[in-house]
Amino acid sequence: MNDDAPILIDRPIEHVGRITLNRPRTRNAQSTDFLYALNDAFDALAAAEDVRVIVLAAAGPHFSSGHDIYEADPFVGVAGATRGYRQVGTWSGYDRKGAEGYLHREMEIYIGFCERWRNLPKPTIAQVHGKVIAGGLMLIWPCDLIIASDDAQFCDPTVNMNMNGVEWFGHVSAFGARKAKEMLFTGEFMSAQEAFRLGMLNQVVPRAELERTTLDLARRIASKPTFALSLIKESVNNVEDAAGRVSCQRAHFANHHLLHWHNHAQTGSILDPAFFATAPRKSPHSK
Repeated sequence: MNDDAPILIDRPIEHVGRITLNRPRTRNAQSTDFLYALNDAFDALAAAEDVRVIVLAAAGPHFSSGHDIYEADPFVGVAGATRGYRQVGTWSGYDRKGAEGYLHREMEIYIGFCERWRNLPKPTIAQVHGKVIAGGLMLIWPCDLIIASDDAQFCDPTVNMNMNGVEWFGHVSAFGARKAKEMLFTGEFMSAQEAFRLGMLNQVVPRAELERTTLDLARRIASKPTFALSLIKESVNNVEDAAGRVSCQRAHFANHHLLHWHNHAQTGSILDPAFFATAPRKSPHSK
């Protein structure tokens, strides 16, 4: 473990690998370095023969504040920022001008990574506390199970940036159509208790019991036959895919980029500049 690294890996109990998001100062905002390190960690534990279950946890007061929109000037963007990393997908034109560069980058580090994590051949459990904002949802939704503390809150406030939701569209699967619309229309937080009632969470527990509860569940799952677990996961995922999940995801992503470039044509920024006028520029993750 390296406390300076954006992602930590440890083995808290036998046959369980744990990944910890480790940018607590930024409330685990997702920079490019962070996302590639997270993908490497998932790859490493997926390949480890002695790991049967993977837990995703977070350091600091909140699980994730979402994409690190302050990684570069938000009015210029970060289309070329993927250069120099070990590419895992086939979309590689990050330095190309205009919409093409942004599309290639987001196909790699957002859509591409989320799909890879969802389809890992081992059970994954998100251990969630505090706030999960926008892109933070894209870290927990690919996981098979989600255990949350009773202080957890969830929101996708991208409507405030003149956007139609984060890139990986899991809102309807998580909450149902009407609650998904309410969340996206208002940009307001949903409590852990409401998310549990709607079926997004497997359990809600007191904060002090979150780690113990998560590891107890991981231990019980890790005692089962690994090949059967992998095929159970594939069977359930196949049901969602056969119901049209992938096609709906592609349509949403196209609309997402339509809004990016509508904003750009209107204002010169891929996100509405009015959002940045009300957001703290120097210490965006201080709360």
